[in-house]
Formats: sequence, structure tokens, C-alpha cells
Amino acid sequence: MKKILALLLALVMAIGLCACGGGETAPAEETETPAAETGTEVASADDIPDTMTSEDGKYEVAFVTDVGQLKDKSFNQGTYDGVKLYAAANDLSYKYYQPANGDQATDDDRYEAMKAAVDGGAQVVVCAGFLQEAALTQAAIDFPETQFIFVDGYPVNDADGQPLANVAGIAFQEEQPGYFAGYAAVMDGYTKLGFCGGGGGTNPACCRYGYGFVQGANAAAAEKDVQVEVNYSWQYGASFSASPELQTMATGWYEAGTEVIFACGGSMFQSIASAASASDGAVIGVDVDQSTESDTVITSAMKGLSDAVQWALAKAYDGSFAEIGGVSTSLGVEQNAVGLPTGTWSLETFTVEEYEALYQKIADGTLVVDADFNNLEQEYSNLTLNII
Repeated sequence: MKKILALLLALVMAIGLCACGGGETAPAEETETPAAETGTEVASADDIPDTMTSEDGKYEVAFVTDVGQLKDKSFNQGTYDGVKLYAAANDLSYKYYQPANGDQATDDDRYEAMKAAVDGGAQVVVCAGFLQEAALTQAAIDFPETQFIFVDGYPVNDADGQPLANVAGIAFQEEQPGYFAGYAAVMDGYTKLGFCGGGGGTNPACCRYGYGFVQGANAAAAEKDVQVEVNYSWQYGASFSASPELQTMATGWYEAGTEVIFACGGSMFQSIASAASASDGAVIGVDVDQSTESDTVITSAMKGLSDAVQWALAKAYDGSFAEIGGVSTSLGVEQNAVGLPTGTWSLETFTVEEYEALYQKIADGTLVVDADFNNLEQEYSNLTLNII
């Protein structure tokens, strides 16, 4: 199962990145696995409109966010790209349902959006974000014939504590791309780093990103025999949104000597990139390749959101959803599902060859990145962590 998934994700990712003109997230791998049979060929997700009109008024594939903007150039958008690409390639109708109250959406708001999707004809509902758990659990119980894909999620249980078979939890090993980003930044000469995370420190994905970032920075500093410093904060990121307060904080960091900030939280990127642009600073993007969003971006810690969604949707439509429903799927280096965009980064001294060697160490198990972010506050050999 793992080998099949790895090959399929590698193939889909390679095709998608080539079509979009982006770089690779991982060293290229050859595969003879045939592509899934689809209908209309689509160049990229940007060629597909966010909204469509279904002839019968029904929408087969639905997408529901927890908080944040749809067009955040990051997590939400990357996930919806997968929905649009799969639907367009297979001549399926699709629709985005935004919970009421925006960034202040409640579990009830999210449930009502899922119910509206099911009432609107959805056979599959893709739910993005860990805040979906309570609403998704109830929706899956109430609508057992509907299949749900829980991105950045995990299996959810019924009242008896049994996993709901109509929910597929798709998670990523974010500590790995976070490690790559921290390691690359320090190897490229940066010694004063920052991390601004979304979700207020309660989002496991962002926590894994941040902890991996710190581990990678420390490892590179040890190799170079230098000391590095990391400012680390969850302030102003609870809703994953841009804000004047966040931009002010980031500006203060840059003015005090921070050279590069890992912007880990959807639209938070906009505030941090603006601060970097005004202060001659650098930014590391998250989830997708954000190099086209600002010339301050030196690289991005990526995960294959679009590819994973397309893979899971294919399971829903080929009759094999039972393989992923009710179980936990965690994607990382082994599945070629995370990494850095080597074709678009602007790193000056850290080379693609060095990155590929590091990637291989994680792939073959020589290097294991700790995923337990509860270990964040520890003593590091070559890094000072300033939690703000």
C-alpha cells in the first residue's frame, strides 16, 4: 500500500509541478506507474474557476474550510486546487462552501456548511483544517453515505469510540519540510531566524513545522560550528489572517536583526512579507511554493496538498475508499509528499545536491526528525530559542 501511494503521489506531484512551472519538492524519481485515467486535461489549477454552475444544480465534490480565506495562497488554496483539478479532469461538478462568520466560525457554522454541501448533492466533502473535528464527526454520523476527506486531520470516532469508516484522515509529517527549511536557511548563512505560526499554538501541523524548523536550524549550525538565534511566536496568528499587529511585530523583529522569518499560517504570509519588503528581510513560505507571491521569499516548506486530495478523491470514485476511511494516513518524505521547491528557491550557497543528500538521509532512515513538538523547549547545542 505504501509503495503504491508513494509512486502515485510522486507521479502526480511531478506532473503538477511541471505544468505549473514550479520546482520539485524532492529529488526526482522515475516511475512506470501509469497515471489514473481522467477526462479533460487541465494545465493548472489557476486555469479552473473557483466557482461553476452545475446544469442540474447539484455539486458532487464539495470543499469546506475551517477558518481563513479561500485564496490564501497557502493551505486552503492548495487544498482547493486539488479539488478543482480532480473535478475538472473527471468532469465532476464542484463547489466551495464557506462557514458563516469567517474567521470567527463556530463548530455549528462548519456543520451547517457541510450539511449544505450534502443537501446540495455532494458525494464527497473535503474538509480542510484541524478545527473541523467536532463538526465533521457529527456530519459523518448524520450522513453515513457521504464520504469525507479530512485534510490535516485524522480518524474520528462515533459515540461508541469506533472510527467512522466514511472519514479519511490525511495528515503530513510537517516536521520534515520544516527541518529542511531551517537547515537550508542556516547553511545559506542566516543566523538570526524567526518563526510566526498560526493557530495560536494549538494547530498540530503548524507545531510540527515550527519544531522541525528549529531542529533543522540547530543541526546546520552545529555542522558549521556557529551559534544561531530563533524568535518563536504564536502571537497574532490564531485566525491565520494578515493583521497590522502581526506586521508591526515582524517589522520589529527585522529591525532588531532578524534576517529571515518562517511565515507558517495561511494569510499571515501577507503581513510578514510586507514587513520583510520594507525592512530588506527574507521570508520562508509554507504549504505551497510562495516564491511568486513576494521577492522576499527564499524558499518554502511544502507539502503535497493538491496531490494528496486528488489521490484521496480518486479512492472515493474508484471504489477503494475503504483503504483510507477510518484509518490514519501520514505523508512525508517516504511518499515524496513534502520538501522544498528547488527550481524556484533563491538560496545562494546551499545547493540542490546538498538538499538531495539531506533528503535521502531522511528517506533511508539515517536521519529521523522528531515529531513530538512537546519537546520544543529543550536545550539546543547551537541555537538559542526565544519564545515570545
